[in-house]
Amino acid sequence: MPREFEIIARHFAPLAGPEGLGLVDDAARLVPTPGHDLILTTDAIVSGVHFFCDDPPATIGHKALGVNLSDLAAKGARPRAFLLTLALPGTIDARCDDTWLAAFAAGLGALAQSSGCALVGGDTVATTGPLVISITAMGEVPTGRMVKRGGAEQGDLIYVSGTIGDAAIGLQVLLADRNAAPLAMADDLRAHLIARYHVPAPRSALAEALRLHARAAMDISDGFVGDLRKMLALSGLGATINLEDVPLSVAARAAIKLRPDFFVTALTGGDDYEVLAAVPQEKSAAFERDCPGHGVRVTRVGQVTEPGAPVLFLDAQGQAQTFAKGSYEHESMSQKSV
Repeated sequence: MPREFEIIARHFAPLAGPEGLGLVDDAARLVPTPGHDLILTTDAIVSGVHFFCDDPPATIGHKALGVNLSDLAAKGARPRAFLLTLALPGTIDARCDDTWLAAFAAGLGALAQSSGCALVGGDTVATTGPLVISITAMGEVPTGRMVKRGGAEQGDLIYVSGTIGDAAIGLQVLLADRNAAPLAMADDLRAHLIARYHVPAPRSALAEALRLHARAAMDISDGFVGDLRKMLALSGLGATINLEDVPLSVAARAAIKLRPDFFVTALTGGDDYEVLAAVPQEKSAAFERDCPGHGVRVTRVGQVTEPGAPVLFLDAQGQAQTFAKGSYEHESMSQKSV
């Protein structure tokens, strides 16, 4: 492998903004925009846990940054800059050679450019373990306007953006392929599901609408059921969710028709990177109007209930459904079910 400085100069310095000082210094200088707070988040993804070792490197680069931008979006923040740490397997893994790094940097850079989030620093190290990619992303919100996770109140309406479950089902499609038991789906539908797993779409366009209208929000990274419970637990509130209203893509519905158990996968599997929000009733009409104007659909799926109440998930007949596992659990790819 090229030496560390060569890797940085060749693949990552071209992604650096002026605040990154060309990635030749030991630190970057970031000055917040006057009247704004700086919002920081960090997420790591690990080979064999969050992605397959042989996934296309450009999609791995996109995903590494995308999962962090998703957190910023849910806080109502505009992306500003990010730090990157790469723990590379070195010569023990030929997949991380210079060609791999070039493709990884291209995927990372494309999302960085389209989101206005420049690379300003980081670190590159060798490891005898798996490939680990850690990003710390920084964004800005007007002072005091960050949308917190724990601000929901009784009576608020619960919304999700986009569609739920595509990525989790897409992973199951990939696992079925690897086990020589592919699902009998149309090529365009399976491609949609796999793409949603490989290339998350952070909802940065919703940041302003969330700041204006939402009382609480978080991104759905570990599964709709579990993440909703996390958000409401901070306020000690319950909710009633109508499962029939949870938005599913055409591709997800086709997969669920083949494998009805995939409906639970969709609700609990994670990797959606959609936004979950609690919106006061008096602001709901404006929220529903503004979000499509930013190119993202939002769907009302339920309502926040009184303190101490359970979070109920009701089917089409009004019967409460239970889930043995509400969220994605971090495990190796080989342990995931098909």
